[in-house]
Amino acid sequence: MSIATTPDTIPISESDPVAERTVLTPEAPPALPDTRPGLDEGAAAEHLDAARPVASQRLMSLDAYRGLVMVLMISAGLGIPRVVKSFEQNPSLYHLKTPLWERLAYQTEHTDWIGCSLWDLIQPSFMFMVGAAVAFSVASRRAKGQSFSRMLVHAIWRSIALVLLAVFLTSSWSAKTEWIFTNVLAQIGLGYTFLFLVAWLKPRWQLATAAAILVLYWGAFAVYPKPPADTDPAKVHLPADWPRLQGFASHWEKHTNLAARFDGWFLNLFPHYDKKGATRIRYEYNEGGYTTLNFVPSLATMILGLLAGELIRSRLKSAAKFGILLAAGLAGLGLGWLFLHQLAWICPVVKRIWTPTWVIHSAGWAFLLLAVFFLVIDVIRIRFWAMPLVWVGMNSIAAYCMSQLLKPWFRENMQRHFGKEVFNAFGHTWSPITETAFFLLIVWAACWWMYRKKFFVKI
Repeated sequence: MSIATTPDTIPISESDPVAERTVLTPEAPPALPDTRPGLDEGAAAEHLDAARPVASQRLMSLDAYRGLVMVLMISAGLGIPRVVKSFEQNPSLYHLKTPLWERLAYQTEHTDWIGCSLWDLIQPSFMFMVGAAVAFSVASRRAKGQSFSRMLVHAIWRSIALVLLAVFLTSSWSAKTEWIFTNVLAQIGLGYTFLFLVAWLKPRWQLATAAAILVLYWGAFAVYPKPPADTDPAKVHLPADWPRLQGFASHWEKHTNLAARFDGWFLNLFPHYDKKGATRIRYEYNEGGYTTLNFVPSLATMILGLLAGELIRSRLKSAAKFGILLAAGLAGLGLGWLFLHQLAWICPVVKRIWTPTWVIHSAGWAFLLLAVFFLVIDVIRIRFWAMPLVWVGMNSIAAYCMSQLLKPWFRENMQRHFGKEVFNAFGHTWSPITETAFFLLIVWAACWWMYRKKFFVKI
């Protein structure tokens, strides 16, 4: 990890908390000829022109979109689900439980299994932007004359660093190291080197690679034995009232699917301990249903982001770029709707195990949001509103680490210095919103200060 203090190199993270994008200027070195497999001489010339330095290739829309994703993640839903739950638990507050509050609560926490909420879209947007960032990162490094082998070593280093950072963050409040790889940084790290290699293919082969990943991953789940219909929910760590999947769709049931069984073997290659860190135990299951193998289909999400980045870098007119992004978004949402409401029996839309249908549905939203940000910020150039998001988006790795490490410290120290009731200024019921909003403001202010000082943390 390093800190860049020059204005020319800017981290492009979470979506890519890992890759940097360089603002190309007329004085930059000429781009190298494209040597990607399958490129003929004419295509190579076209890609050479696309990568040639121009006055500025920095796109504020990417920074702003990334910043929005980070702000949502840091806000923790403003504690709205906890507030609504308090409405249910306190009879005197039950009158506050309106359809609007219930809808807000649904959108600010993850769905139990099948479906999609706003909160479910944070991680796929994060990973989609990793791919978009790689398109710019590879082009800028090639323009600087870096060799493929040097870039490959750098990609491998990033992969390792991200996985280890994820383990560190996951273990921050545990008695001993938590060897779990479901953290978003671990998922990015596990797939990043493969993503880098795919970036050297022609776009149609990139798309074919993503499709192959989804089809093969679907097939692997489909051939793995599904749980018997009369399985006791308690034996597979499910509550008695869990809405069990039926028929063919049960191949993607929680705790009994292929990826969950893989973790039952793979994660036990690492040491696991009880909460006190005193006794070594056997890993059995992830309470939320998240799995290590999610990185395989999420690689397809990153490849789709890579295609979006290549499109934005291309020499097409802005209107054409917007049109393609919009069409891709609507197509993804249309297919996602079919799998949510009509074809769920083929493959349910489940974020927690990153089903292929989830990749399609979430990518539809990512394409659509990127299209809107690109149109408003980089085409129409209405930018004043986006700067608070840009400040966070340009230091997303720092913002992510602050969010993971400082929340308990922030709460404890605020209560130590200002009293236990510090977050109850608007009443105990609303304290979750007060606390999370205040923490978000602190992180945002730190990112603004780092932006002003030109401190950009990257891996």
